[in-house]
Amino acid sequence: MAPPWWEFFHFKLVRKLIDDVDFCIFGAIYEYKPPSSHCNDSIVSIDGNPRYVIAFRGTITKPDSFTRDFELDIHIMRNGLHQTSRFEIGMQAVRNMVATVGASNVWLAGHSLGAAMAMLAGKTMAKMGNFLEAFLFNPPYLSAPIERIKDKKVKHGIRFAGSVITAGLALAARGKNPRSRSEDPFSALSAWTPSLCVNPADHLCSEYIGYFEHRKKMEEIGAGAIERLATQHSLGGLFMSVVGKGVEAAEPLHLLPSANLTVNLSPSNDFKQAHGIHQWWRPDLSLKCSLYKFK
Repeated sequence: MAPPWWEFFHFKLVRKLIDDVDFCIFGAIYEYKPPSSHCNDSIVSIDGNPRYVIAFRGTITKPDSFTRDFELDIHIMRNGLHQTSRFEIGMQAVRNMVATVGASNVWLAGHSLGAAMAMLAGKTMAKMGNFLEAFLFNPPYLSAPIERIKDKKVKHGIRFAGSVITAGLALAARGKNPRSRSEDPFSALSAWTPSLCVNPADHLCSEYIGYFEHRKKMEEIGAGAIERLATQHSLGGLFMSVVGKGVEAAEPLHLLPSANLTVNLSPSNDFKQAHGIHQWWRPDLSLKCSLYKFK
């Protein structure tokens, strides 16, 4: 809808991704088209530019799109995004593009709801051995807002207790379901390192900060084995498995082995600004960047 945003960076719109329910545009595929003087096949490997970008938008509050978008947001909360027709349309576009041009030539991008779409697509492809570059802005992490607690000792204590309980339930679930003993959901994903951009004032994504930092602290105090087990599981999902419900439920979207985490430390006036995409365009950002790799 706004060509200058991609044409300025030498991209060409290849295809719009249309939802089959409300027929709105939820994403697009772009092809990198540098100036003719630079147009050659080596540009991708030399400059590190993608040949194609598949981008997914976030929730739109306009009447003609909000109902469907809100429905998708609910599916994220219930770990059911993979069951929606919108995701399947987007996933098929990703599969087709990778099959045509190769995984190294395709990048994924998304904001908020779109970041969840891109993350799930990236995780799906990574489990098949295709590791796509992914740039996820304000990706949702639905949990209690522990990161908002100012007292570091209290915050660490809550996370430590949560890790112990989660690890215990994970062991109980393994005992009840012998098949899970040989299954490691992180092993296939450990080589995939998406780039996550989050804001600590945005409670929808700020828990990624604690998710990765706590893993590091647990290693430092000698409790790495507990955290390595806990970080692979959701407390709610494990509880339902142990009591005999939800055994076949999909793994929560936020469970990631590795990530390039960029935290926006610039002040935000309100939640809307902290969660919005516009913040990432500012030239005066104060950023903290950390690489986390699952051992």
